[in-house]
Amino acid sequence: MKGRRLATIDEIIAIESPNSDETLARLETWATDRGIGLSTVDVGDDISDVYDETSATLGVTLGGDGTFLEGIKTFAPRNIPLIGVNTGTLAFLARVEPDDLEAALDETIRGRASVDSRQQVRVDAPDVEATGINDVMLQQVPPENPIDRKITRLDVYADDEYVGEFDGTGLAVSTPTGSTGVSLSANGPVHYPVNNHTLQIVPLHTHKLGVRPIVVSPSTEIRIETQGQASMLVDGGRAHTVLSQGDEIVVTGAEQLAHVVRTSYDDHFFTAISKKLGWGIRDAGVPEAKARDGTDGAASATDPTAEEGVDTIERALTIATEAAEAAGEPLRELHGQVESIDVKSDKSDIVTEADHQADRVITTVIRNEFPDHAIFSEESVRQTNADGDYTWVVDPLDGTGNFAHGNPNYSISIGLLEDGVPVMGVVYIPETDELFSAIAGGDVRKDSEPIVTTDRDSLDESMLISGYDPDGTFLTHFYQESRGVRRLGSAALNLCYLASGSADAVWERDTYPWDIAAGLVIARAAGAEFTDETGEPFEFSLDTDEQRTLLGSNGSLHPEILDHLESGLAVPNRSKSVDFAQDGPTEAVADDQ
Repeated sequence: MKGRRLATIDEIIAIESPNSDETLARLETWATDRGIGLSTVDVGDDISDVYDETSATLGVTLGGDGTFLEGIKTFAPRNIPLIGVNTGTLAFLARVEPDDLEAALDETIRGRASVDSRQQVRVDAPDVEATGINDVMLQQVPPENPIDRKITRLDVYADDEYVGEFDGTGLAVSTPTGSTGVSLSANGPVHYPVNNHTLQIVPLHTHKLGVRPIVVSPSTEIRIETQGQASMLVDGGRAHTVLSQGDEIVVTGAEQLAHVVRTSYDDHFFTAISKKLGWGIRDAGVPEAKARDGTDGAASATDPTAEEGVDTIERALTIATEAAEAAGEPLRELHGQVESIDVKSDKSDIVTEADHQADRVITTVIRNEFPDHAIFSEESVRQTNADGDYTWVVDPLDGTGNFAHGNPNYSISIGLLEDGVPVMGVVYIPETDELFSAIAGGDVRKDSEPIVTTDRDSLDESMLISGYDPDGTFLTHFYQESRGVRRLGSAALNLCYLASGSADAVWERDTYPWDIAAGLVIARAAGAEFTDETGEPFEFSLDTDEQRTLLGSNGSLHPEILDHLESGLAVPNRSKSVDFAQDGPTEAVADDQ
């Protein structure tokens, strides 16, 4: 989960432990002042009566680590991010102090916090199926007769490969979040838990000098067979059972990750363990030059991209990238539901919700970071502060037809205009996690790699892409003369594929500003040339009433395409388009992309 997505939070559910009344009162005042809903439940109670799955919800725990673990148990299955406020005593996990409550939450709803994806552990055992954020502990059951055996023997397998016999007081299977002390006692490592998706098998009071902790992937199936009675606890007893001789348990990484919010007001992980474990490497403190404002990857309270001297457009590129990647998360989640729905109206509802959620993330992030800039969006077409120098042009979901049919060819397009001219563009493809970005006159990249258009100058060697072409003019006139004409259903993607050399030319019968604002910057920076169908330079405009034809190419191919296009424009209109697949033409009704 991306921290920028937290900017859309409109509801908080707080889990309260005893003796947290004063902190809860501060939270209530903060939420009321900002118009954010707040529901509270006592630790251990169900939240079903107060949770609305249609709201953008933040979980808050008020207590120590025990309350935080209850929050993980409650919020993780619902994919709700959690921030822990420490009103207890010893806390490794709940690391926001009450005095910093308001500042930490302000940072969160501005989208400037980070979200750690924490690995959970899943266990299947007799009478128990449970998930935990810390560990699964298997220990000997104390004998009734003090002279009976006080150890337990466990046979351990990893993906059906026999690991060996663990002979001692037991073992723990822990996540990077849990059992730091247990690991240290067995001469194991300290795991930095941020986005660390591993599991660790740790022997407890082993009777064999050669037995050491083992680190495995979360997909590893750890099978444990008991040679006698053993007590099993998940997360310190949140699930518990007593195993008999010959019982088998299976432990693996849980598919559902826990999402933990980290702000610049948290204790840093290494600061926390230094304070609580007396870590000798930090006895001298932290030199000022080596200190960091952020925690566990969180943004600092003063965003580094907002520092004086950072160019507005460069900063905009950073913010647009973060906004696009954050908006991609709800699109991927909703896209995964489309294919399971048969009713057309229900699919339409999902597409509408996807558009709305992505637009809300993007526009909220932009308003937070650039309150004086105008925003022009397809989903909520509006223009504010129109007299300013900068206008953002946003298409939160380009390729809605593809999205509605489960096709992965959809994208997010975010462009920035300076005095009406496109100067920055970001196009993100959620399903493939590809990001195209450029600043006018500067570098253009796909992810971190530079891209450039092709240099082909012969039509019969070129691959073309067609956008909206209702009467099939472009398809019919160019298919045989080229190496093929493709239609992807997303104008923003068309322009990015031209920029990266996946196509040599692009045709759009008519364009909307939100479809092309970002792609124009990206393709031009990569070397593309753009005109209308007559060869006149293409001029970008925010006017949505005027049909504007766009022809883009690698530049060297442009004259031949213009010559060929001119003769083809006289082809009579047809009621149906002709869509050419690789194997030949088939008749297809044109649809809006």
